Amino acid sequence: MLDIKTFKSALEQLEEEKKIPKEKILDAIEQAMAAAYKKDYGKKGQIIRAKFDLETGKTDFFQIKIVVDETIAKIDEEGEEDKEYSVKNDGDERVRFNSEHHIMLEDAKKIKKNVELNDEVVFPLEAKDDYGRIAAQTAKQVIIQRIREAERTSIIDEYGTKEGEIVTGIVQKIERGNIYVDFNRATGILPAEEQIPGEFFQRGQRVRAYLYSVEDTARGINLRLSRSHPKFIEKLFSIEAPEIENGVVEIKSIAREAGARSKIAVHSNDEHIDPVGSCVGQKGTRVNTITQELLGEKIDIIPWSEDPKQFVSNSLSPAKVLSIEIDEKEHKAVIEVAEDQLSLAIGKGGQNVRLAAKLTGWRIDIKGNSKEVASTDGENVEMTEEEK
Repeated sequence: MLDIKTFKSALEQLEEEKKIPKEKILDAIEQAMAAAYKKDYGKKGQIIRAKFDLETGKTDFFQIKIVVDETIAKIDEEGEEDKEYSVKNDGDERVRFNSEHHIMLEDAKKIKKNVELNDEVVFPLEAKDDYGRIAAQTAKQVIIQRIREAERTSIIDEYGTKEGEIVTGIVQKIERGNIYVDFNRATGILPAEEQIPGEFFQRGQRVRAYLYSVEDTARGINLRLSRSHPKFIEKLFSIEAPEIENGVVEIKSIAREAGARSKIAVHSNDEHIDPVGSCVGQKGTRVNTITQELLGEKIDIIPWSEDPKQFVSNSLSPAKVLSIEIDEKEHKAVIEVAEDQLSLAIGKGGQNVRLAAKLTGWRIDIKGNSKEVASTDGENVEMTEEEK
C-alpha cells in the first residue's frame, strides 16, 4: 500500500529542494503508470492515460480514441473492425486507421451527442495492480526521466534570468586549471582562460564570477563563468555605484587586460552628476573595492566624449596630450606628447596606448619631438627602433 502521508512529504521535499512543482511530478507519475499499464495490458495503437488521486493514492486508467468519419477514414469493403485502414490527415500524408486508436463519428455520437471530429472519447479501463517487474521498472525509469527533465527546466528558468549577471558559488573542485563551482542546483565552470592571471582558489572557497552563458547539455546544465570578461568589471561597478545601476551614469566602453589594467569610459545623463566621481566614490572607496576583487588590477576611469579628439585624448590618461590630429578616413588619431610624457602615454610594454586604442576604437599613433614613436590598433603596438 502507498503511504500517502510519506508520499506527500516526498513531493513537498522535491518541490522545496529541486524547485520542481509537485504538479509536474504528479504528471510524470501518471505518465509512468500509463506506460506501465500499456506495456503489460495494452494493445497496439492504444492511447492510455492514468489519473492519480493524491488524496487516496488510487489510480484510474483510461483509453483515449480520436474521432474520425468517412471523409477521413477509408473503410474497406468487408468493414472488419480489427483491421488497419488508411486515414487521411489534415495534410497529404497518409496514416493508418486503427480501431484501438480511432472511433467513427457515428459511433462516438452514441456515447457523447455533441462530439466533433478530432475530439477525444474517453473509455474507463479496469485498474491493474500487478504491473509486473518489467512494467514497474518502466514506471521507475519514466518517473526518474521526467523528474530530471522538470529539474532541468527549472534550473534553466532560474539561471537563464541570471545570464549576464554576477553570481556567487562555492569552489567544488579544480581540475587541469579549470574551477568547478557549486551553485547547489547547478554546476558552473570557470575555465583557466577566463580566470584572472595569478589568482588562486581552494576547494570550499566562495567565488564571484560573471555568468556569460547557460548551456543545456546531455550531461546537465553548465553555467559558463568568467572573471576576466570586461563585463565583469561593468557589473561590479553596477553593484558599487547606484548611479550606474539606475542608469544615470553609463559605462560606454571597456578595455581590459585582466589582472593588470583596465580602462572604462563613463558618461553622465545628468549634468549635475560627475560620472568619474560616481565610479571612484568618496576617498576612492568604490573603485578600491573593485580593485581588491580583481587582485589589485589598476582601473583608469575616463570621461567619455562624443568628440573623438577629446575622447582619444582622455583615453591616454594619465599622460597629457600636447596636440591631436584626427584622420576620419583612416580612422586614425595622431597624438603628440612631451618627452617626459612618452613613457606614461605608451605604458609598460605599450599597455597604456594599446588599451586606449581598444577603448576608443581608433588607431593611435604617438609622436614625441615630431617623430612617431609608437603605433597601435588596440592589438599590437609597433614601436620605432629608438623606443624599443
